[in-house]
Amino acid sequence: MEFFKKLQQIDKSKDNRILTIVSGKNMDSKLLLSNGEIVYTNNNKVNWQQWIDQITQNSKSQIITVGDEKAYMEFLTQKYNVVICGAGHISMPIISMCKLLDLPVTVIDDRTSFANNARNAGADLVVCEPFDSALDQIKGDNGTFFVIVTRGHRYDQICLQKIIQKENAYIGMIGSKVRVAKVLDYLEEEGIDREKLNKVYTPIGLKIGSETPAEIAVSIMAQIIEVKNKKIGTSTYSKEIMSYILDEKYQDMPKALITIVSRRGSAPREVGTKMLVLKDGTMIGTIGGGCVEADIRQSAFSCIDNQESKLVRADMTGEEAEDDGMVCGGIVELFVEIIK
Repeated sequence: MEFFKKLQQIDKSKDNRILTIVSGKNMDSKLLLSNGEIVYTNNNKVNWQQWIDQITQNSKSQIITVGDEKAYMEFLTQKYNVVICGAGHISMPIISMCKLLDLPVTVIDDRTSFANNARNAGADLVVCEPFDSALDQIKGDNGTFFVIVTRGHRYDQICLQKIIQKENAYIGMIGSKVRVAKVLDYLEEEGIDREKLNKVYTPIGLKIGSETPAEIAVSIMAQIIEVKNKKIGTSTYSKEIMSYILDEKYQDMPKALITIVSRRGSAPREVGTKMLVLKDGTMIGTIGGGCVEADIRQSAFSCIDNQESKLVRADMTGEEAEDDGMVCGGIVELFVEIIK
């Protein structure tokens, strides 16, 4: 349990990696690294340096091997948030999508009625002030996505001039090529480095032929997801999973955490996907549904009864999977981890 408490406290803006030994005599041993520094381990007898030496630089969660033991190395998901400049018709569906994706969203607009619309749409924070003073209150970091969708290029210019100096994960600005070019040229004349300006995603969004506000919002959020998922971090310790693990009312309920630690072929979910199974049958999260999820649920019950973690291989390439109507044809390894 101490490990999960540490996860809640750790600085999500750092390079955080978890190693969990999933086979051999040291199974269940864990190591938590933050910017290369060991901040937690539940087994000081393990020679962790030999594991650390195996960590690659390709920023990808994966199985690594030392001797006859395997460990799953995962990168903790970065803490992300979205800041929208402008509360017009495009912003409303963006707010809704942010809520679906569990992305905290802040909206800035200097018009009271538009700010109220953003509140009603579910924005976590709404700042009803002029854009320049509002942006002075927002620090920005490497997990902040800035979306500039104001009502005019003058306001776009004000926002971009403030935002370009902040740390960020993404800056996107709406507008035609002509309108955007004028803003960028002006800011370059004002002394902003052109290299920084060239990193702005503009015109904003993926090119999917968007026309309506909702379609434009989809293209913007698709681009944000694309940028986000290229960054380090595929581990999904969701808020719901963490709450069931740490909430006192579930402390006495035996439980197991299931993680996809490797996959080959067309498996339904990515490496790092997690599902929590409680002894009473409650499941939080999903590893893709179908017969694999049903089988791994039974494995979890068995592990809970025996109080023993286990590395399980699921093959979805055979006739049984085909008979169950599964379109995927991959092989996954799942670690069933007893929560103590």
